[in-house]
Amino acid sequence: MLFWILVAALTAALAVILLYPLLRGAKAADNIRAGEAAVYRDQLRELDRDLDGGLITPEEADYARAEIGRRLIAVSADEPAETPKPARHHRFTEAFVLLVLPVLGLCLYLTTGRPDLPSQPLEARLENPGNDVAVLITKAERHLAEKPDDGKGWDVLAPIYFRTMRVNDAQVAYRNAIRLLGPSPVRLDGLAETLMAVSDGVVTEEARQVLEQSLTLQPDNPRARFYIALSMEQAGQPDEARQAFEALAKQSPSDAPWLPLVNQHIAMNGGAPAGANPAAPGANPSAPGNPTQEDVAAAENMSAGDRQQMIRGMVESLDAKLSEDPNNFEGWVRLVRSYAVLNDKDRAAGALKRGLAAFPLPGEEGRQLLALARELGIATEGATQ
Repeated sequence: MLFWILVAALTAALAVILLYPLLRGAKAADNIRAGEAAVYRDQLRELDRDLDGGLITPEEADYARAEIGRRLIAVSADEPAETPKPARHHRFTEAFVLLVLPVLGLCLYLTTGRPDLPSQPLEARLENPGNDVAVLITKAERHLAEKPDDGKGWDVLAPIYFRTMRVNDAQVAYRNAIRLLGPSPVRLDGLAETLMAVSDGVVTEEARQVLEQSLTLQPDNPRARFYIALSMEQAGQPDEARQAFEALAKQSPSDAPWLPLVNQHIAMNGGAPAGANPAAPGANPSAPGNPTQEDVAAAENMSAGDRQQMIRGMVESLDAKLSEDPNNFEGWVRLVRSYAVLNDKDRAAGALKRGLAAFPLPGEEGRQLLALARELGIATEGATQ
């Protein structure tokens, strides 16, 4: 009962707030002419004071008095016509605010709300958070505020922060977990990913050092090896990057979920994907969008800006060829990845949408494209429509 009393009181208060400008506006409109006349009379009195003080000449005073008097006569002549009128044009609005708006709000609440649900304070929700991620995070944060040396708490909270795009908080959580529990491949890889997320996907020197530390603990760690190879690619070292990706491909099982992405990077750096048929579309290094050996040799002698321009030109050439012949799955994979590497997320999302149009879900190729986009942090909303 108290709830409905509060709802009624709030509805009445809101109606008063909405109606006040309408009711006040009608009264203000009636006083406009009277206010204008008072202003002109004040101007006449001020004019006399200026004349007595010698601030203006008698001729200027006569001219100004005549102009002010003309305006005052015009206002006075209009006053009888301005009789108060009931604000009939506001009656519909007033009825809407007083009747229709509360009824609509009540119907909306009864349809989408839960009036039968008992109130539950935050403490009770923290005891039984269910699948509410926000409540889970709040519960973990409260626990760690009381016990900041609980390494397991930081270890659990770090990946949750990362999944909810709280990258800076995830970085702090991973560092605390490593400090309290010691380094592990999972924690070090997570910390490296937060560092890369802050730098828009670039494998920074600090991130590479963390990844190398991870490899000392687990030499066959595919995630760390992939990111280190990616750092070579981003540094303009195609030969070293290709060799690192090829080594990772040889180490990986044939059904490894990351193998298509590794093969795509091998092709981007002038190599042939592992286990691919040279005659198959997209497996040949000379396929559309792949650099030739001449391109690689020329890139080694270019400045960073010229090399970036050459890469962008190759990507745009691949984009144009895929527009003419969209039945090239490896081409779409390379195009999405290339735009992501160039930090052009809008074009990467557009390429993803066009690729999914050529290889729609739930086909295997479509699922691979969607998985690639999620790994690269490319928006997938609307891509499957």
